[in-house]
Amino acid sequence: MKSATSRFGWYLALLQLLFTLCWTVYAIYLPKLAAAAGIPASAVILILMLDQLVFTVCDFATGVAADKVTRVLGRLGVWVTAATAISCVAFLALPFVAAAGAPVLLAVTLVWTVTSSALRAPPLMLLGKYAAKPALPYLASLAMLGYGIAGALAPYLAVTLREVDPRVPFALASIVLMLTTLGMITAERRLAAAPQPLAKLLETTPAAPAFGSLTRKALVFGVAMVVLALGFQIHFSIWSAPLFLRYAKPADLEWLMPVFWIGFNVAMLPASLIAKRRGGLAVMGGAGLFGALAILATDFAPNLNGMMIAQGAAGAAWGAILMSAFTVAFTVGANGAEGRMAGLLFSALALATLGRMATVAFGLHAEATAAMLLFVPPVAWSIAGAIMLSVAARSLSGRNRDGSSQAAAT
Repeated sequence: MKSATSRFGWYLALLQLLFTLCWTVYAIYLPKLAAAAGIPASAVILILMLDQLVFTVCDFATGVAADKVTRVLGRLGVWVTAATAISCVAFLALPFVAAAGAPVLLAVTLVWTVTSSALRAPPLMLLGKYAAKPALPYLASLAMLGYGIAGALAPYLAVTLREVDPRVPFALASIVLMLTTLGMITAERRLAAAPQPLAKLLETTPAAPAFGSLTRKALVFGVAMVVLALGFQIHFSIWSAPLFLRYAKPADLEWLMPVFWIGFNVAMLPASLIAKRRGGLAVMGGAGLFGALAILATDFAPNLNGMMIAQGAAGAAWGAILMSAFTVAFTVGANGAEGRMAGLLFSALALATLGRMATVAFGLHAEATAAMLLFVPPVAWSIAGAIMLSVAARSLSGRNRDGSSQAAAT
């Protein structure tokens, strides 16, 4: 029989899948909605950048709020469900209000973006709150599975929904996501009522800092995560398609782009076993260095088969990085700051996405700078990976010294 935390991990996978698919549907149809509202095509990228800026701010804010809600009220599910209800209504309304003009469309979009942050950090923080440390890597891999599946489905959706009336996918996505989120209340109650594992009961963690504040380790982690996520964004969103097109036709991209996400999903479970034994920091660092080599391999792949292997390896590295990043976040934020750290992680991901969009919006991916930009991902992953390995080594050294001191004292 599955434990309550394991079942909740699968539930989060479904939640992340549906939320990410909603974002995919939104990105696919935004140019049409903007045109209907009288917004020029050149401004679409600016709207998407505004969305990511809102996520950057709101993800951390909702994470801090989630910590406070669970500490004061003890339950998060009702709060998340209420915010999601508003979010789904706003999302459902988008294709219906587009004809009312740009101000209305932008206002409804802003409501959707702000309230949808409730489905990012807050549900994930419950894993850090209720699960024992040894189980965190596996549970994080389950939660991120939905994100990976959504990434793999995105190219197919872009082709399949091309001629579909936007009101249909927007309505379907909103209804399914809302119905799924209603289960959050019951899922949280079961999670809180389940007997705590012995490993969780034996954990000793320092008191969490004041709400909204961050430790030095948390800040280093956040900066490293921005660098890693920016490398992923530039490699996958800007360079993957052109690299594939050296050996394939444009019509083949819908079958080739998911190779990255196949590697992502396949690697997370094995990587979680390593993180359980060696720690999330070590896995983040090692995966960053391995991923840098994989990205370089995609740049110099001699044929399509080599490109697919290298791309799958890069996806595997990103899966290991993201899974272990949540493990590290929950460990750093243990004892009351889990939401804050989950929010910091999601904010870092949003900030990196904003950076990639700015690169496109300002033409930095143009031919004049393309050669330099091509090597940003491997350099970013190498630097961040080395930093994470260094932090992991210092943490291990500190634990060894503490253990030696305790042994000497006895």
